[in-house]
Amino acid sequence: MTGDLFGDDAPSGGKTRAGAGPDPGAPLADRMRPRTFDELVGQPQVLEPGSPLALMRDGQHFSSIILWGPPGSGKTTIARLIAGAAQVPFVARSAVLTGVKDVKEAMERAALERRRTGKPTVLFLDEIHRFNRAQQDAFLAHVERGDVILIGATTENPSFEVNAALLSRARVLVLKELAIADIQVLIERALTDARGLAGKVAMEPEALEALAVAADGDARRALNTLEVAAAAAKPAKGGTRTITSDDVRRALARKHLRYDKSGEEHFNLISALHKSLRDSDPHASLYWMARMLAAGEDPLYVARRLVRFASEDVGNADPQALPLAVAAFQAYHQLGTPEGELALAQCCAYLATAPKSNAVYRGFGAALDEAEKSGSLPPPLVIRNAPTRMMKEMGYGAGYRYAHDEEGRIADQQHLPDELQGRRFYEPTNEGFEAEIARRMRAWDEAITGRRGKAKP
Repeated sequence: MTGDLFGDDAPSGGKTRAGAGPDPGAPLADRMRPRTFDELVGQPQVLEPGSPLALMRDGQHFSSIILWGPPGSGKTTIARLIAGAAQVPFVARSAVLTGVKDVKEAMERAALERRRTGKPTVLFLDEIHRFNRAQQDAFLAHVERGDVILIGATTENPSFEVNAALLSRARVLVLKELAIADIQVLIERALTDARGLAGKVAMEPEALEALAVAADGDARRALNTLEVAAAAAKPAKGGTRTITSDDVRRALARKHLRYDKSGEEHFNLISALHKSLRDSDPHASLYWMARMLAAGEDPLYVARRLVRFASEDVGNADPQALPLAVAAFQAYHQLGTPEGELALAQCCAYLATAPKSNAVYRGFGAALDEAEKSGSLPPPLVIRNAPTRMMKEMGYGAGYRYAHDEEGRIADQQHLPDELQGRRFYEPTNEGFEAEIARRMRAWDEAITGRRGKAKP
């Protein structure tokens, strides 16, 4: 049987002990934790035949893994089930609550235990991404020797947060948020199981469905909310307490949206917003912006991204986009939430429906690349300033033609360095106002070509 080898085995200070029944005073989510793989709900993609987790479930091969998934998707539960299948000691630590020194001591004790019994220890490290890459190196030797079967859990992309040496020694298993149907199964189990609320409370079907949807794929959130709603439910006729939809709404207070302003979800959502804007989809654009704001993103960050988008993807196809985006930024800065958010929504819808051009973005990028490659090329003498006599004698400004005195207010003279003569960086599209800019540039080119033709002997 598994056992708590080194004291507290719950990564968040929970009371459940590996190999023992749940503490009746523990939270409902802890009491209802699956005891076997058969009770595990959801995540079929990591239990396919031949997969690392299926092999461990069947006791065939145990290996270190990194469980990457959102909160409440079953990471801690899977770690405990693996320890049970392996019949080895289980130790859980959280990078939020303990330091790397404590983890090192746990691994050293695991090494002693392995020498004594020949069995490794399942070491579960919750929030493993909280340890920096240098600290993660401390786990390598014990994983390599087989003292521990390391199970790391993270809500962040391991590619960014876990060092390469550790990733090469552990398979990454991707967990998904639970489906609404999965959450419903867990709620119904909690209502009928003796470990949960069996015989204590009933639940209206509408309330169960509302809770399953509001849980946002998080089993822990669903069960914690169920526990609060059950405590607040009033007896119905006949004396049975029944959880209603109103009980669920009060228990939820406000739906929590999964979001990490510094993590992958942040970049996923801003990418979704930017691409929806670029693809001229105002519906999706407003939705993703609303998701970010509802989850607590700084509205000024969103406003800055809208300003950036106005130049990068709309550009001169609609020159009013940038001033509108700047005005929305200033409006939010002056009004704050919630009044200022409407200005951001107006800007978002405008940008989504504006004509698009990245010609300025591409042209500026090409000019920067050329500047880096060509170095400090001097301007042609004709367009240099000549404030002193010596400069005039050196030819600065010699032959300069004042555009306002020229036909069509355009002067035919050299503006780029000799080495870059003829290079073109800005090529406007035929979208929106940029079509007019393209027409002007063609007219200027034709006028200059015509003048040069007349000037030939």
